[in-house]
Amino acid sequence: MLHKETLAEYRRMTPSQRLQLTLEMIEENTPYLFLGTSDQVDRKFELLRKENDERNRSMLEALAQWKESR
Repeated sequence: MLHKETLAEYRRMTPSQRLQLTLEMIEENTPYLFLGTSDQVDRKFELLRKENDERNRSMLEALAQWKESR
């Protein structure tokens, strides 16, 4: 969970500033995805896939509920 001050700072940013920050973080952290043995790297990517699938499922469920309520 982020601190209230951090959230407030993010909210004051323009969309382009938030995008720039996101791209910088991706660039800085991508090399770490490939560190470790091939099994460790595979597990990292499998975890990312699972987290993305769960997030997508959650959003689709919320959209379906919203659509039903209209």
